Amino acid sequence: MIRFRSRIYAVLINTTVLLVPAALSPVAVTPAHALFGFGDIVFDPSNYAENVLQAARSLEQINNQIQSLQNEAQMLINQARNLASMPYSSLQKLQQSVQRTQQLLGEAQRIAFDVQQIDQVFSQQYAQMDLSASDQQLIELARERWGNTVGALQDAMRVQAGVVGNIETQRTELSNLVGESQGATGALQATQAGNQILALQAQQLADLTALLAANGRAEALSAAEQAAAAEQGREQRRRFLEPGAGYQPGNARMFPGSN
Repeated sequence: MIRFRSRIYAVLINTTVLLVPAALSPVAVTPAHALFGFGDIVFDPSNYAENVLQAARSLEQINNQIQSLQNEAQMLINQARNLASMPYSSLQKLQQSVQRTQQLLGEAQRIAFDVQQIDQVFSQQYAQMDLSASDQQLIELARERWGNTVGALQDAMRVQAGVVGNIETQRTELSNLVGESQGATGALQATQAGNQILALQAQQLADLTALLAANGRAEALSAAEQAAAAEQGREQRRRFLEPGAGYQPGNARMFPGSN
């Protein structure tokens, strides 16, 4: 703005400098035969033409400077538009969608998404089963493993439902961001709209990652349960088929009290 005012002052000063000589220039000496007299007034055509020419040149220079100022003003307006920030932001809604998905993953039943807890549970219930335990204890372990699998399947379905619920929010935000990009008044707004569209894609990838993690967890627990059940089944079959004490003959009474 200061620069723009300085240019205006410069134009006014130049205009004054250009017009003053034309107004104060001395009348050129003209031969007597070229002068026209009207009473006490003497008109010199040659001098008049020279003054008109100087005035025209001064006016042309002023017009050029005015045009230059207009171009500079338009350039400043364009720069202001390019620096204008986009008034719309979808960041908060995208963050809320990610937080909902994270909350669903954090509510995982029995075996959470924690490396230490996974190692501990697998060591106790899957990898190192105590095959010397009683039949009742083996049955309880099988129920625990079955509960882990069912809980993981339910968790996977809950994450699936959450991801599907985020689709409508993503559709709305994508429509808004595309509209803001098409109606952007400058480069900055267009860039910001593009960045937010990339953020929306990142949120979709986060949902996809969570879905794959939940489904993979359920499949892994189901496969681990089948492997543990097969090992436990072999042990229980061995116990069932293991030969016990044979038949031992003894005395039997048909009627109590008889000799």
